[in-house]
Amino acid sequence: VQLQASGGGLVQPGGSLSLSCAASGSIFSINAMGWYRQAPGKQRELVAVITNGDRINYADFVKGRFVISRDNAKNTVYLQMNSLKPEDTAVFYCYAQVITVTGQRQTYWGQGTQVTVSS
Repeated sequence: VQLQASGGGLVQPGGSLSLSCAASGSIFSINAMGWYRQAPGKQRELVAVITNGDRINYADFVKGRFVISRDNAKNTVYLQMNSLKPEDTAVFYCYAQVITVTGQRQTYWGQGTQVTVSS
């Protein structure tokens, strides 16, 4: 199973970016999918998570600004980030709680994509 993230980049404060993360491989089903981020010198922190029942949780620091969604047919999770702030600068990692075709339950991670918010 592999997760491929894309969509990071440089944006000015107040701008928007959209991230996507597609899972592929020997997938039977995916439970939760989501995003973490890690800023320089800080611990990795949860940004948002969406279950296969479309239950969603956001970190307080992104509520009202970020929107998470998923396309189950494409095994893909998205993160629409609006009203970006310099403190949102971080490497964003996607993850997926996968049940493989052999019945194994495991969490897989994407490679990380850099988001930089700066004027």
